[in-house]
Amino acid sequence: MTEYLSTGGGTIAYEVAGDGPLVVLAHGMGDSRASYRFVIPQLVAAGYRVAAADLRGCGESSTDWPSFSRTDVADDLIALIRHLGGPAVLVGQSFSGGSATIAAAQHPDLVSGIVELAPFTRAQSIKLGDFRVKRYRAGTTRLLGTAILGSVKLWLSYLDVAFPGRKPADWADQTDRIRSMMGEPARMKAMQKMGMSKPTDAGDHLARVQCPALIVEGSLDPDWADPRAEGEAIVAALPNAELAVIEGAGHYPHTQYPDETVALLLPFLARTAARA
Repeated sequence: MTEYLSTGGGTIAYEVAGDGPLVVLAHGMGDSRASYRFVIPQLVAAGYRVAAADLRGCGESSTDWPSFSRTDVADDLIALIRHLGGPAVLVGQSFSGGSATIAAAQHPDLVSGIVELAPFTRAQSIKLGDFRVKRYRAGTTRLLGTAILGSVKLWLSYLDVAFPGRKPADWADQTDRIRSMMGEPARMKAMQKMGMSKPTDAGDHLARVQCPALIVEGSLDPDWADPRAEGEAIVAALPNAELAVIEGAGHYPHTQYPDETVALLLPFLARTAARA
């Protein structure tokens, strides 16, 4: 059942299932909380209270927000954790991985651990040699095209690259859902603004995160020429972090390889959510 939280600048849609320590799930840009559809039942069965939120401008959340930075989303997630009676372990993917970094650094009393799935949480630099990697070249050109043109077709083309090889069983339904959502001009505009928001605000907070952190990368993620190296750089900047790489996964390991993702989450949650 969808619930709504007014945070002052708009309304965040979310759903809650299960009982136990609180885990909050946040998705990436141009998506919705449905990206965690395979993960939520497993976490609930393992004894967690799971809240999955739609980021501002996404899913069923409102679209009329003044800005769409990682800091803004971190504020929304903290408001939700506080509303649900945190602390919580916060899971962020891609764009919202950076938001998880900021939330943990600014509110250590409300965030007992963070998991970042393929996160954009530090300054990025593109090297000419990166474009020799075919999947990186394909993903980056589609992302840039989507950002510039606001094209739903290009976004879906990017997603095809971001899910290399193995697709979810409900892939057709997923693409139909995203096509419909991103066909709304306000939601496409929100994604474009997110895409233009540099992750430097998150990078500035990496060294200030004191809670445990788990960084998960997909070995075939098209957003980086070398996903493992990106994960290693993030872990090196965090005081208390570990890295896991899921072989064969792209930019959405939680949707493409949910069982493998949950297998990484559960030991981490056992250590961190118990503190909540």
